[in-house]
Amino acid sequence: MKKILVNIEPWESRVAVLRDDLLENIYFSSATDNVIEKAFFKGTVVKVFPGIQTAFVEIGQERAGFLHISEIDRDLAVNTIEGADQLDIIHDNSTLAEHDDESAPAPRRSSKVSISSIFKEGQEVLVQVSKEPVGEKGAKLTTCFTLPGRFLVLMPNIGRIGISKKIASSQERQRLREILETNLPVGMGAIIRTSAENADEGEVSKDIHFLLKDWNEIVEKYKTAPSKTKIHEEVDISLRVVRDHLDHSVEAIVTDSKINQERIYNYLKNVAPEFKYKVVLHEGSSNLFDLYNIDKQVDNALCKKVYLKSGGSIIIESTEAMTSIDVNTGRFTGKNNLEDTILKTNLEAAREIVRELHLRNIGGLIVIDFIDMNDLKNRQKLVEQFEKHLKEYDKFQSVVLAVSEFGLVQMTRKRAGKTLLRQLTESCSACRGTGNVKSVRAESYEVLRAIDQKLVGLGTKGAIVLSVHPEVFDFVSSVEYNSILAIEGKFGVQITFLSKPTLSKTQFEISK
Repeated sequence: MKKILVNIEPWESRVAVLRDDLLENIYFSSATDNVIEKAFFKGTVVKVFPGIQTAFVEIGQERAGFLHISEIDRDLAVNTIEGADQLDIIHDNSTLAEHDDESAPAPRRSSKVSISSIFKEGQEVLVQVSKEPVGEKGAKLTTCFTLPGRFLVLMPNIGRIGISKKIASSQERQRLREILETNLPVGMGAIIRTSAENADEGEVSKDIHFLLKDWNEIVEKYKTAPSKTKIHEEVDISLRVVRDHLDHSVEAIVTDSKINQERIYNYLKNVAPEFKYKVVLHEGSSNLFDLYNIDKQVDNALCKKVYLKSGGSIIIESTEAMTSIDVNTGRFTGKNNLEDTILKTNLEAAREIVRELHLRNIGGLIVIDFIDMNDLKNRQKLVEQFEKHLKEYDKFQSVVLAVSEFGLVQMTRKRAGKTLLRQLTESCSACRGTGNVKSVRAESYEVLRAIDQKLVGLGTKGAIVLSVHPEVFDFVSSVEYNSILAIEGKFGVQITFLSKPTLSKTQFEISK
C-alpha cells in the first residue's frame, strides 16, 4: 500500500511517496522558487528570426521566452496566414510526450513555412512554458497547450488522442478512446494516462469536465489580462503529487499543515471525492518525515552503493552518456548452489533497481551488469521480472533489451527533470566533481617544482623561509627532505622549512 506524506515548512515543501514504507519518490519546492513550467502567459512578440524559425516572446520574466515553429499549433498558423488552408507545421512532439509514459500522436509532415508569416513584432499571443529558463537562455514556449489531470492530459487545441503504451489491452484502449470521443468537444484532443486503465466512464468524464473548466477560465482571462502577465499556473507541489499518484493503492495522505490539509481535501472533493477522507493531519512535536525515516532514505539514494537484504549490493554510477549499474552477490551464499545464489540476488536486485531509477529520477541510456547466469531459463526469467517491475512500479516509459552476449541488460528510460543527485548536491570544489583529489605525494612534488621555478626567477641568495601546507610539510620533511637539501645546493640558499595551516596544498610562500 502507498502513503503520500506532505511536509510543509516556511523555507521548503517536501512530498514523499512511500510503498510499504519504502521511499519511492520525493519532490521538493522552495518558498523562493519561481516555477513557471506549465504556466500560461499572455505574451507579446518582440523579435522574429526567420533564419532560425523562432520568435522571442516577452512574458514578464527576466528574459524573453523563445517559441520555435515546431511548437506552434496548426490552427494558430492557419488562422494567422491568409489562404493557408493547406498548411502543415512540423511538430517535434516534445510538449506532447512529456507527461508520464504517455505515447504522443505521430508528428505531422510539412511544407516549409516561415515563422515571419505567422507572427509580427508587437503581436499578442497565448503561450505556455514547456521548459524553465536555463542560465542565460529564456523559457521554452509552446502554443500546443496541455492541461494535466488525474486520468488524462487535455490538449485543447490539438484534436488527436494518444494512449499510454503501458495500457496493453486493445479492448481497454478502445474503450477509453470511445469515452474521450464521446466527451471531448470537437477539435480537442487528449493523452490517456496509465492511471485511466479500468477507470469508470464517470470518473474519466469528470476529469475531462474539470480540465475543460480550467481551459475556459484561461481563455476568458486572456481576453482581459494585460500583456506580459501570467494568467494560469500549475497547482502547487502537494496537489500535483496527489493528482499524479492517486490510485486505489493509496491508503493515506498525511500532511503536517492544517491549511494544506484543507487545500488537499477541497481539491479531492472536486476531482476524486472517494479519497477526500484519506487526508490526515499529522499532529504532535515529532517531525513527519522522521517518523518514516525519510531523510535517511534520501541520503542512501545519494550514495553509489545500495545494500540488498540478502547481503548483495548494487553500484550505481552516472556519466554524461549513460548510467551503469553493477550487481554483486556480497555475503549471500544461497542454500543450494551457486546458480541459485546468483538468481536470487539478481531477482532482488532487479526490483531494487526499478525503485532506485524512479527515486533517483535516472533517465537516458542505462546498462545493467547483472551477475552472469549459465541457465538460459534463468536469464529469461530475470528479464521478464525486471520488465514486470518496471510496468507495475515505474510510470515513465522504458525499453529493455534481452541479455547481451556480455551478460548486460541495456535499457532506456525517459528523462524528466533533474536527477535527485543534481537537485540536492553540487560539484565538490576540491575534486571538481570527479570524486578524486591529488595525493599528498603528487601535491608535494608539484609544490617542489613550483619552488624550483620561483627561485630561478628570484635569483635569491642566503637564508630564506619556505612555508607550505602542513600535510606537504609532513611529507617533504619525512620522505623528501633530501630534495630540500638539493634545492639549497642548487641555488646557494639556506632554507628554514615551516608549516602554515592557512595555505592550501598547492600554495607556498618564500620570504627572508
